[in-house]
Amino acid sequence: MKKPELLVPAGSLEVLKTAVMFGADAVYIGGEAFGLRAKAKNFSRADMAEGIRFAHAHGVKVHVTANILAHNSDLGGAREYFRELKELKPDALIIADPGMFMMAREICPEIDIHVSTQANNTNYETFLFWYRQGAKRVVSARELSLEEIREIRSKVPEELEIESFIHGAMCISYSGRCLLSSYFTGRDANHGACTHPCRWNYAVVEEKRPGEYLPVYENERGTFIFNSKDLCMIEHIPELTDAGIDSFKIEGRMKTALYVAAVARTYRRAIDDYAESKEKYEANMDWYREEIAKCTYRQFTTGFYFGRPDETTQIYNESTYVNEYIYLGLVQAVDGKGRAKIEQKNKFCVGDRIEIMKPDGSNVDTQVLSLTTEEGIQVESAPHSKQILYVEMTKKASAYDILRVAAPEPV
Repeated sequence: MKKPELLVPAGSLEVLKTAVMFGADAVYIGGEAFGLRAKAKNFSRADMAEGIRFAHAHGVKVHVTANILAHNSDLGGAREYFRELKELKPDALIIADPGMFMMAREICPEIDIHVSTQANNTNYETFLFWYRQGAKRVVSARELSLEEIREIRSKVPEELEIESFIHGAMCISYSGRCLLSSYFTGRDANHGACTHPCRWNYAVVEEKRPGEYLPVYENERGTFIFNSKDLCMIEHIPELTDAGIDSFKIEGRMKTALYVAAVARTYRRAIDDYAESKEKYEANMDWYREEIAKCTYRQFTTGFYFGRPDETTQIYNESTYVNEYIYLGLVQAVDGKGRAKIEQKNKFCVGDRIEIMKPDGSNVDTQVLSLTTEEGIQVESAPHSKQILYVEMTKKASAYDILRVAAPEPV
């Protein structure tokens, strides 16, 4: 059985290194322009160079997004951007716009081009069109069923790869082509500046009663009529593999290192277990379900993979995430005293019981014995985000481990 690639998002150099260490076969990142996640931290040229070097040193590929739908004013800058990428040598470019595609072919023909889901790739003739233009891979539209993907696989050349999203946030609009953000805020979703109005609370205004807002009650907080559940296919690795998908793609270039670590590690183990045997995969299903629920999510759905979704795909009563664990920090190094050096993300205290999350799949319960600042001052708590701390614990951590703590039960 051909083992599918696990493709994991990274919005920063720290998250890229986390994705690599927690099981990604490839990561996809964006530069400071020309990608569809303008609000992500994204990568400077120096960070991109370091990220590509780090990933390649660990046998992991790097795909760079340039998937905006370009206007005339974008093209000059895009041309220069492709020249920079030619020097940085990523493994692939992810592109949606035909003009951007042809420009990339001209400037850096040695770099593979993957056609973004934004290009609305819904049938085998579209896949064949991009193949004839020189595409190495096409990302399927999220509106496709597994049956449709299986048919596409049977009608396109074997060397044309199919990439499909298997986990993460879903967009209310067809292949992500949303006008709500532009209409309400002037920020163009197709230029990477989406304000996610699909997550807002809405009321109804009747044509002849301007200014009179009529609530659409799902509960006392109103209704979130555009709000989708998150995609999760952890229970369907066999079906995804059988459909002929070459790359399993995780959504989330704006997510934390904890989210990326939890999702990458879980899918890595599920893919490897299934490659070994279906029985091993099925035997570990409870572990997959338990671990995948420890990352932030909005409730899960299988999207369009088994037919058109019904009303159960939407969440009408709230837009908040389920958040079972709190991210404390990524272990940058371990000093001579065995203390973990972290950039602290959320508050925790001396005496707290926390968890060390390791790339090998283990979770180690431990207790915080001491916290020391960079200046050598011992403190009882860590209330300041981004503060560098040395954490002494009853169990030892290693570089690239994640420190996290179970979220308190809601009152």
